Amino acid sequence: MTAGTLRFRPLDLGRWLVWGGTAALFVVLPHVFTQGFALTLMSQAGIMVIFALSYNMLLGQGGMLSFGHAVYSGLGAYFAVHALNMIGKGQFALPVAALPLVGGIAGACFGVLLGWVTTKKSGTTFAMISLGIGEMVAASSLMLPGFFGGEGGVTANRTAGPAFLGITYGPATQVYYLIAAWTFAAMVAMFALTQTPLGRIANAVRDNPERAEFVGYDTHVVRFLQLVLSAFFAGVAGGLSAINFEIVTAENVGIMRSGGVLLATFIGGVGFFFGPVLGAIVFTLFVVWIANVTKAWLLYLGLFFVMMVLFAPGGIASLIVANLQVAKTGRLKRLLPAYGALLVAGVAALAGFVALVEMLYHLELEAVNDPVLKFLGLALDVKTVPPWIVAAAVLAGGSALYALAWRRVRARWDEVHGT
Repeated sequence: MTAGTLRFRPLDLGRWLVWGGTAALFVVLPHVFTQGFALTLMSQAGIMVIFALSYNMLLGQGGMLSFGHAVYSGLGAYFAVHALNMIGKGQFALPVAALPLVGGIAGACFGVLLGWVTTKKSGTTFAMISLGIGEMVAASSLMLPGFFGGEGGVTANRTAGPAFLGITYGPATQVYYLIAAWTFAAMVAMFALTQTPLGRIANAVRDNPERAEFVGYDTHVVRFLQLVLSAFFAGVAGGLSAINFEIVTAENVGIMRSGGVLLATFIGGVGFFFGPVLGAIVFTLFVVWIANVTKAWLLYLGLFFVMMVLFAPGGIASLIVANLQVAKTGRLKRLLPAYGALLVAGVAALAGFVALVEMLYHLELEAVNDPVLKFLGLALDVKTVPPWIVAAAVLAGGSALYALAWRRVRARWDEVHGT
């Protein structure tokens, strides 16, 4: 008799709880935030989550820095919006809910078309090639108005097609749930891909391509397959964007969108799967919410990105993971008082800085009509000296306290780690 081997793999309850909690969160959020603006914010965040995770398949998992990833999401959006118009005319029998598949397939096809050439090289060469292809496609969007719609883009009506189970996707809530369902499915699929042999060898090619080739893997083929899969999910994000906004313009394939997903991924953390998810949410808050409040949102986004690169190069995810590891040892409570002092000082310094920036913007752009700026419930006359002095004093005092609190945090951190 041949003895068999009995293997037991314990159920990873933590992972199931995380994914179950994520699904429940997607369902509950519209009942908590019922305003139209909140639904718009969450819908755009969901699209950006898919886009950022697809980009991290290149950067974080494959080590490929791309400056033209918007090509795949943008072209996917264009094909999706044309398909949506065909659905409205009765020329294409496809439920609107499945339209992101059109974008995904289009993105994957262009990934096959462009990826074989671009992935022959890695590192800086790949980044420059991706930049050139991105600019080429952006230029083509104005040269081929028949497909790209010229400067006005291509518009569509997501409610023009036949209703599916009584769902027309007219209300913002229905669109949100469609985006949430696709976001959750795409997140699960991309996470599953990280656990496959291709995902593992992509990590090996990222870390040491010479050794990967030495053991028999073709690094070019690995990078190519990773790019095609990444382009598919980017196209899914583009298809959802076409449904959500009902318009696709040249901006969808432009360098600004490629740069935006790069910022979002770096802010969240390229070394962790959930990092781009956090980065996408933060980036969407800047682009949608803060941009709706102040004209200086780009300045704040740029400064936030610089601060993250300088002081937390691993992104927001690295900070969370580091503190979770400390919490497992039961020593996090030693850091909480120092964190509290750091937070108070940081808020004070930030308030002073934002006040100075907002007063400067108001002085240059609005002071001719109204010299009074409404800031945090205060009326600040930007043409008088006292508001500037107070704001500068708050910034200086908050910065000094922040420096002291930071030293305390560093000392406590070294103490917790026994260094």
